[in-house]
Amino acid sequence: MLTLIKPEKGWSALNLRDLWRYRELIYFMTWRDLKVRYKQTLLGASWAILRPFLTMIVFSIFFGNLAKVPSDGIPYPIFAYTALLPWELFASALSQASRSLVQNTNMVTKIYFPRMILPISSILAGVVDFLIAFVVLIGMMIFYKITPTVNVWTLPLFILLALVTALGVGFWLAALNVLYRDVNYVTPFLTQFWMFITPIAYGSSLIPEKWRFLYAINPLSGVVDGFRWALLGNQQSAPGPTLILSSLIAVALLISGMFYFRRMERQFADKV
Repeated sequence: MLTLIKPEKGWSALNLRDLWRYRELIYFMTWRDLKVRYKQTLLGASWAILRPFLTMIVFSIFFGNLAKVPSDGIPYPIFAYTALLPWELFASALSQASRSLVQNTNMVTKIYFPRMILPISSILAGVVDFLIAFVVLIGMMIFYKITPTVNVWTLPLFILLALVTALGVGFWLAALNVLYRDVNYVTPFLTQFWMFITPIAYGSSLIPEKWRFLYAINPLSGVVDGFRWALLGNQQSAPGPTLILSSLIAVALLISGMFYFRRMERQFADKV
């Protein structure tokens, strides 16, 4: 029996129905990524805690103590760590997603499955690291005697915004990485630059009012501000109209990334 596959147009071209049909594969790929991530490492899953924690210490010394960067009345260590948690989730997800196709060359060239599964599963694996590191934040809040606000229920929404942004950019980079391996060198630079324009070491209160709307183009600014507002009660970071712009940018990145990924998918097996 001969099956003829033709490119589709419109929303159907994304084949989102196939993602649901292959949902078990997403689960197994995510579980595989989790098992492989810290295989043959001395500290194992402890790296999920050490990365943001050590970065927080460095920021506290140089930005909190030496540069005296304002932390909106919040102890600087927890001010920085609360921002580093969603940032590490985003940065790790972006890095893993951009390499997902190249790292699974054998699967891409030999069997059929929705290729979108690879970036998606690599990003979902990072959520486990986030949950492990979140335990340290709870301990820090107890130490500094900070009680979460009633807005803590909004945290999943901000996590979703971070994942949507990472997935959207990840689709673009994963597809481009198949064609141009320069992406492997561009991604770390992009991540580092993105970190500087995100209010992690500093607060968004330092941004002049006239630049706030332009500043909101970065979806991670809304994520970080949302975390500080929901957990620490930082009213300087309270969501406003700029969060709507950040969310729209994240959705635009996701939709455009999915369409570009699907458009280039037919070349993956030949180019990878």
